[in-house]
Amino acid sequence: MQRRKFLQAAGLSATAIVTQPLLAKEHKRALKRNVAIKPLTLCTWNFHRASAKSWEVLSSGGTALDAVEQGVMVEESDLSNQTVGKGGRPDRDGEVTLDACIMDSNGNCGSVVYLQNIAHPIQVARKVMEETPHAMLAGKGAEQFAYEMGFKRENLLTPQSKAEWEAWKITSQYKPIINIENHDTIGMLAIDKNGDIAGACTTSGMAYKMAGRVGDSPIIGAGLFIDNEIGGATATGVGEEVMKTVGSFLIVELMRQGMSPQEACEEAVNRIVKKNPEYANFQVGFIAVNKAGETGAYCIQPGFSYSYYDQNGQENRPASSHL
Repeated sequence: MQRRKFLQAAGLSATAIVTQPLLAKEHKRALKRNVAIKPLTLCTWNFHRASAKSWEVLSSGGTALDAVEQGVMVEESDLSNQTVGKGGRPDRDGEVTLDACIMDSNGNCGSVVYLQNIAHPIQVARKVMEETPHAMLAGKGAEQFAYEMGFKRENLLTPQSKAEWEAWKITSQYKPIINIENHDTIGMLAIDKNGDIAGACTTSGMAYKMAGRVGDSPIIGAGLFIDNEIGGATATGVGEEVMKTVGSFLIVELMRQGMSPQEACEEAVNRIVKKNPEYANFQVGFIAVNKAGETGAYCIQPGFSYSYYDQNGQENRPASSHL
């Protein structure tokens, strides 16, 4: 009797081991069968002008890669957005340093970290992807490469950001404010008319960070990840926490195993919460899209949202939260 029970239990365990990957494969096949090509674009936070630009590219027949690049460039150019591109808040030494990455539907990617004096790091990241054998360039090397590619040197520290930095130096304290963290990254995902997915992510990082600090935004798998057979994900918030769980890659892998984008985003946030008992003091948010065009978003604190644009128009969608 004991032997029969043991064999039955062993058989059930073996079935579970075999069934899990089979279910994942079946889910993947089902996605492929049922995909209706539906161009759409979404980005972290309510950057409605960025998503509108991205949709403009998609609706005119452009690629997802062009759409995400041109979409996030809108925020890189916006001097009033002090978390991205020119006008971004500096590190504690007064230097504006930018990070960005981009990933296409073939799994190619490019990234720049700690880039100075160049207004559009996302364009440089794409050049790294397309013009070099590398995936990432950093610091002075990335800056020199940008000049070789024809980019012009610019002073990225605007009068407003400089004045705020000088005021900050009086106390030299860093304390993020939930949902106004001074590092509200723009991450963007898009699906084009061919059903191809691409993503981009760009930021000036935490204001008044230590010189040399790099967050999750330019790290493939952390701040952004795309798998054209499954979907894509991107992150915003405190990058150190996103890196610890390789959050965007995790979400795509969970979708590969059968989770919806919403379920996958929730699990990614829950893992951060479980690992850090101080989670109530910071924000992390994720957005995701799968091959079928289903989207999801989740965050730690209330207040995070994402801008969504498809053939029916644009809307700002609030994300549900852990707290």
